Amino acid sequence: MTNRHGHDLDARARNLLRTLIAQYLIDGEPVGSRTLSRSSGLDVSAATIRNIMADLEDAGLVASPHTSAGRVPTPRGLRLFVDSLIELQPLPQAEMARLQRELPPGPTTTRDLLGNVSTLLSAMTRFAGVVTVPRQADFPLRHIDFVSLPDARVLVILVFSDNQVQNRIVQLAKPLDASELERAANYLNTHFAGFRIHDIRAHLLAEVRKAGSELNRLLASTVELATASFGPDGPTGPDMLVSGQTNLMGYAELADMQRMRELFEAFQQKNELLQLMEVCARAPGMRLFIGEESGFTALDGCSVVTASYGAQGRVLGAVGVIGPTRMAYERVIPVVQATAGLLSDALNRAATTL
Repeated sequence: MTNRHGHDLDARARNLLRTLIAQYLIDGEPVGSRTLSRSSGLDVSAATIRNIMADLEDAGLVASPHTSAGRVPTPRGLRLFVDSLIELQPLPQAEMARLQRELPPGPTTTRDLLGNVSTLLSAMTRFAGVVTVPRQADFPLRHIDFVSLPDARVLVILVFSDNQVQNRIVQLAKPLDASELERAANYLNTHFAGFRIHDIRAHLLAEVRKAGSELNRLLASTVELATASFGPDGPTGPDMLVSGQTNLMGYAELADMQRMRELFEAFQQKNELLQLMEVCARAPGMRLFIGEESGFTALDGCSVVTASYGAQGRVLGAVGVIGPTRMAYERVIPVVQATAGLLSDALNRAATTL
């Protein structure tokens, strides 16, 4: 068998590597030849096992800590293990039922739903749960209202399909009376409910350019209002919710104070983690980064497991967990995949109520 990293392993080597990694993931200790001999089920001598281990070490798949004659898997060995030495199974029904039970069943805002997902992922894996928050403009508009304010200002109340409410204040060149504001709201609700902000802006600009268009005839005095209402979302960019960071303090492999400080600074500042999660969201499906594969120094001792989520055929973000490289991948990956699927289902249900 030649894997995608170029290592040619025979059946015995695969068996021993699988056995070593499975044992290491359980107790976190270097695994010696005697343990491998007992656990692998292979009828080979201790010398043969030592020779195979030496070959695996030369290939960069295992390493020998100074203080022990046993070996531990390297990130490269863990990658091979995940890619080709374990068979992932669907999430057990009991855990799927727990996910379904603990996600909010009724109407809620997307941010509240995502916060619940982040907390639930952390609770189920005992790692840090992470979820990216979509830009509000990614959701269709459900309803709009205008409220007159002094000095030719107008309060714009936008209600989106995810039940999120956003208020904006726009400044007009001249004040509009209540009837004009009501007429503008009625027109926009009738023609543009179910459209995203970007699409509404495009339609408005196209209508304004048409001489004698319905918009110009009915809402000549509110073109400025409508255009201002659907301007860019402002300076706020994408965000990410993180739960359970303190769980990571309980893992010996992350106990180094400098490493932990860098990791918690990454959680607090979010910039690097957001970049990584947005990369994951742009590639639909499940993504896994082991150790230095993430490209961020703060995550060198960690694995990041993510899956994208979305609604109505659009990818909106990614959910995932961050934990030590010594994690039960065969359990964590299905948990993340199932959570992303249930989140997408919830967002699709919300969209159908528009």
